[in-house]
Parts: sequence; structure tokens; C-alpha cells
Amino acid sequence: MRGFNSWSLAIKDAASPNKALILYTHMQRQSIPLDSYSILFTLKSCTQLKNITVIQHLHTHILKLGFNTHVYVGTSLLNAYAGTSFEAACHLFDEMPERNTVTWNTMITCHSRSKDVEKARLVFEQMPRRDLASWSAMITAYMNNARWNEGLMLFREMMVSEKLKPDQLTLGSVLVGCGHVRLAGLVLGESAHGYSLKNGWEMNVELGTVLVDMYAKCGFLKYARVVFDMMQEKNVVSWTALICGYAQHGYGEEALSMFGTMEGMGVRPNELTFTGLLSACAQAGLVEEGRRFFGMIKEYGLKPGIQHYGCVVDLLGKAGRLGEAYEIISTMPLEPNVILWGSFLSSCKVHKQFKRAERVFDRVLRMVRPDCNGGIYTLICDLYVLADKWDEAERIRKLMVNQNVRKARGSSFIRSGTA
Repeated sequence: MRGFNSWSLAIKDAASPNKALILYTHMQRQSIPLDSYSILFTLKSCTQLKNITVIQHLHTHILKLGFNTHVYVGTSLLNAYAGTSFEAACHLFDEMPERNTVTWNTMITCHSRSKDVEKARLVFEQMPRRDLASWSAMITAYMNNARWNEGLMLFREMMVSEKLKPDQLTLGSVLVGCGHVRLAGLVLGESAHGYSLKNGWEMNVELGTVLVDMYAKCGFLKYARVVFDMMQEKNVVSWTALICGYAQHGYGEEALSMFGTMEGMGVRPNELTFTGLLSACAQAGLVEEGRRFFGMIKEYGLKPGIQHYGCVVDLLGKAGRLGEAYEIISTMPLEPNVILWGSFLSSCKVHKQFKRAERVFDRVLRMVRPDCNGGIYTLICDLYVLADKWDEAERIRKLMVNQNVRKARGSSFIRSGTA
């Protein structure tokens, strides 16, 4: 009969989570002594299943064996719950008699996944000791929940106060944030890039892609292209980051040229690639090219999303082809959202097509929310004014007052003449 160490290794090397579970169950039935390693390897393997029933069964058995006080077993069990039941993970964490740094880090990530960044920060502040992984988990929590400035501030605190040296995982999260705060983040992003060069880090696909994305979002497309060309390996995300960067800053022809090179290299595009291409076409007024790319989405076995339909409506609207834009909206298999209707109405205003816009006013007003769609009310009001329908414009203004409609300062659905 095998010794239990051999069984632990067998579970560790199991070809699948189900195989590991079968081996673990066999040990139970044969009364083969279980050690912490066999339990740890089983938990690690079964975490991939994300099956709450299986995890609860293992939890019960761990309690019976008395391994619940073992900090490594408890942490591994917490990690298993984190991917299946947030409530169960929190309950287990509160009951754990001993916790290590990994335990606390897991809870930071767990709260981050549930979009509760404040709870994640509370856990972070309560930690008796923090390591680099703790800071990285908290920074990533901010970045994953679009709290870019707070994430970058925490990174600066880590570098200055703790004097910890970031690894590639931490730096990757920071670079994502830098791309979203533009010029304010560019200085930090360049410093992070310099740090990676100083430490001799390989420009692998992960690091290279976040650098390309950061420089592209900040508008430094020349630097983005330099980094892109330095990369020995590129994937669809790398190509898409540069294509979307060109599209975002009005370089439509460059975006399309980059896609042609990408196709020639045999890289299959994804949904975001086509969003970038369609946006580039809308920016450059390339209607026929946009139609062609929209048709290619299905050719590549992908499903057009609301963002793709929105780009096509924007493209046709800018070109003054409002009848075709309305036809796209009317026949699309998805329910049009407020952003899509706002694009259509904005085009109607630019091209003074009040009658087309008026047909959808009631439908749009039924969809809008006063707390976040104030621009739509203003746009409809402006369209009534353009048509000299002052009574209707006044009605919309009163509606805005009565419903406490708020419009974000500095935003507008009106496009500039150079768009």
C-alpha cells in the first residue's frame, strides 16, 4: 500500500480537479491517513471547479480532522470559497483562529471582486504586517474598480514610505492606471517604464502590452509604437491596444493599416479590435470601410455587441446617412441603449433633421434616468429650439427641474466640426 506521502504527490500531480477529488475520496474510504499536504493539494485543485457543494464537503471533513486550525489549510480553503461564495469566505475569515499575510491578501482580493473597495482598504489597514503582495492586491483593487487616482497614490506611498520594490505584477497594475489619468499619469508611467529598463526586465508580452496601452491612451503614440516594435512576442491584445490608440486620437488610416499588418501576421482579431476599427472609421468618415469591418465581425465567428452597433450608428450619423442609422437601430437584435440613441439624436441636430429625431423622443425619454442622462434632456430641448418649437422646449426644461435632472459639467452630445 502506498504511504500517504505518495498519495499527496499523486493528488498534486493529478491531471484534473476531478481526478484529484477521486484520489482524495479513495483515501477517505480506505482509511488512509490524511496529512495537511494531501488536503492542501486537493483544495488547490478543486478551487478550479468553483463548486460550492464540493468545497463545503471538504470544509466539513477538514473540521472533523481538526485541520481547521492549520493556517495554510485555512488560507487555501478561504481561497477556494473566494471564487464561489463571497459570504462564505467572509464568514470563514472571521472564524479563523490564525491568519497569515496570504490570508489577509486573499480577503483584499475577495472584497475587490465584490466591488467593495472600502472594505478591501479596511482589511488592508487592519493587517498586522504587509508585504509587496498586500500592496499589489490593494493597488489592483483600486485599478479593477476604476479608482485610478487612489491606486496611483497608494503606489507612491508604497515606494516612498515602505520603500518596497515593485514587481512586474504591481507595475502592470500601475501602468493601467497611468493610462486612465492621461498627462498626470504619464510622468509616473514613464518612471515605471524606466524602472523596468533599469532592472533589465524582459519586454515580454504582458509588460509590453500595458506599456503600449498606457502610452497610446495618453496620446504618445510614437512611444507606443516604439515599445510595440521592441516586443519580441505580440498577441491580439497588443495589436488591439495600438489600433485603439490610433483610433482614439483620430489616426484612422494608421489604425486600418495596422490591422492589415496584423491580419498578414495571422493574428485573429477579437471584439475589441473591431470596436477600435469601427471607431477609427467613424473618426475618419470611412463609411464603406466601416461597413466592411462590421460585416467581418461575423466572418471571424464573433458576435456584434452594442458597442459595435453604436460605432456604426455614429459612423452613419456623422456622414449624414440618418435613414440608414435609424434602420440599424430598428433592426439590431440587441436593445438599443441611451448612448446609442444619444449618438443618433446628436447627428440629427448636426444635420438639422428634426423630424427624424422627433419620432424617437418619447421612446428615448422613457429610457433616460434623471441622475445620469441629463445630456439627453438638454439635447432634446435643443432640437425643439432648432425647430422653433419653444413650448415643447419649455416643457422639457420644466421636466428637468421637476425630476432634478443633473447634467455632468463640461459634457455634451454636440460634436465639434472637426470630429
